[in-house]
Amino acid sequence: MEKISFIKLSAAGNDFILIDKKENEDFFPSKDIITRLCDRKNGIGADGILVFNNIGNFDFSVEHYNSDGSGNTLCGNGARCSIYYAKLNGRLAGNEALFLYNGKQMKGQLLPDDSVKLYFTNPSNIKTNFKIKAAGQLITSSYADVGSPHVVIRISDILQSVKNPDSGYTDINLVPVDRIGKEIRLSKDFAPEGTNVNFVIEKEKFFEIRTFERGVEGETLACGTGIVASALICSLKYGIKPPVNFFTRGKEFLTVDFIRKEKDFEKISLSGPAKQIFTGNFII
Repeated sequence: MEKISFIKLSAAGNDFILIDKKENEDFFPSKDIITRLCDRKNGIGADGILVFNNIGNFDFSVEHYNSDGSGNTLCGNGARCSIYYAKLNGRLAGNEALFLYNGKQMKGQLLPDDSVKLYFTNPSNIKTNFKIKAAGQLITSSYADVGSPHVVIRISDILQSVKNPDSGYTDINLVPVDRIGKEIRLSKDFAPEGTNVNFVIEKEKFFEIRTFERGVEGETLACGTGIVASALICSLKYGIKPPVNFFTRGKEFLTVDFIRKEKDFEKISLSGPAKQIFTGNFII
C-alpha cells in the first residue's frame, strides 16, 4: 500500500486536493489515481487535483487536473488556492507570487484581508450575441477564452416554454444548469474539446452566476475563469464597469477587475477567498 499526504483547499466552494511533491516525491497523477482521489463517496472528494512543486526561478509550479483526469487549461480558483497554500506553507517570501500553472507563467498576491488575487492574460476569441441550439430553442449566447473556454448566457434569454416568448428565466435557482450546460458543453459547435457554460443574472449591485464545468461534468459551486469570462462579456454587452462582483453557488463573492479600452481588456484580475479545509492521508 502507498500513502499519499494531501491538503484539501476551497475557493468559494470550488474544492481541490493539493499534493505537495516535497512530501510525496513518488506521486504520479495517473487518470485512475485522480478519479479515485476526487470521488466524493469512495475518495477524498474534489473538483480537481493540484500537484504542487518547487521550481527554479519561480516561487512554485502547479499541475492542475480536473476530477475526470483531464487538464492543461487554466483554473482560476485552483491557481488562487495554490497561492494561498504557498503562503501558508512558507514558500513565499512576501505576499506576491510568480509561478507556473500548467507550464504557463502567472502572477498573484495575498491581499490585506487574506483574500487572494490572480492576474490574467488578455482573453482571446471573444464573440457576442450568437445563437446556440439547446433546450429545444436558439439561445442568445456569448463566448470568451480566458485560459479556459467559456460560453456565457443571460438566464432571461432562456425560455422556460418555447411556446411563450415572454417566459425567460428570472430566478437563477430554477435554471436546469446540468441539463442545458451538458447539452451545450457537448455541442458539435465546440467539438472536440467542448466548453464550459455560465448562466448569469444581474442584480442591483452584483451578478449571480452558476457554471457547468467540463472536466467535472457538472455544476460546481464556483468557477474562477467562468466568472472572469462572464465579467468581460457583461462589460461588452451591457456596459458594466469594473470592479464586477459575482455571488457564487458557494455563497461567497468573487470580484473581477480590469481596464477596458474599446473592445480590449488589460490588467484583468480575480479576487476572493481561499482557505484550507483539512489535511490527511489517502491509502492507495
